[in-house]
Amino acid sequence: MKNTFFALLAIFGGHLIAAEPTLLFSDDFARDEKTPGKEDLGNGWTSNSGWRAKGHQQVDLIDGVMHVTKHAEADHGVAIFHNVEFQDGIVQLRFKLGAGDDIGVDFVDRELKTVHAGHLCMARVTNKALTIMDSKTGGMDNQIRERRQAGDKSPELAALLKTKTKAFKLDLQAAEWHTLHITVAGDTMSVKIDGHDTGTFSSEGIAHPTKRMITLAMNKSAQVDDVKVWRLK
Repeated sequence: MKNTFFALLAIFGGHLIAAEPTLLFSDDFARDEKTPGKEDLGNGWTSNSGWRAKGHQQVDLIDGVMHVTKHAEADHGVAIFHNVEFQDGIVQLRFKLGAGDDIGVDFVDRELKTVHAGHLCMARVTNKALTIMDSKTGGMDNQIRERRQAGDKSPELAALLKTKTKAFKLDLQAAEWHTLHITVAGDTMSVKIDGHDTGTFSSEGIAHPTKRMITLAMNKSAQVDDVKVWRLK
């Protein structure tokens, strides 16, 4: 029997969600790299290790799990990319974080040149908090980013940026597996963790018509498994 989530029409954030989402991609990481010790993720995944970590391996497939660890020589957090394409969609994965770790799921359109690196919107999880961000009309907008890099600390800019993000408290157990489920529908992102409604945020940048890539982003380390992506629209 099909899960009722997929069998029924639902209204989410004022938008009609298709009864039968289309599975675009799934990965359980049940494979080994072709060359031991070399970052070779396969199945369409790439990472920023080549230019951010001087080519050092930061992502390793071990016993059917993606293990991510930022290298000591890296000048940026670890980013792991996979091409997808949808307007509205769902991303689900399992994750495990240690103390002080985090994981972000970033929705990206690199063809959009008004924002830095195509960043559109993101859900970031630590053991203590979920944060949902509209990057497109917030901190990654090129003009806003330039102002921030120039040291602009004006109340007007701070007030604007405050409207582009929302945080929700969490109390997750470190070093345990959790399930993250993200739905993007129209201008709204909704997040469930371990089946529980955790946070919802609406902002115009989330409604960008084409999400062309997802990026898994970690500032320190994390473990990831069972990634699935569906298109709703």
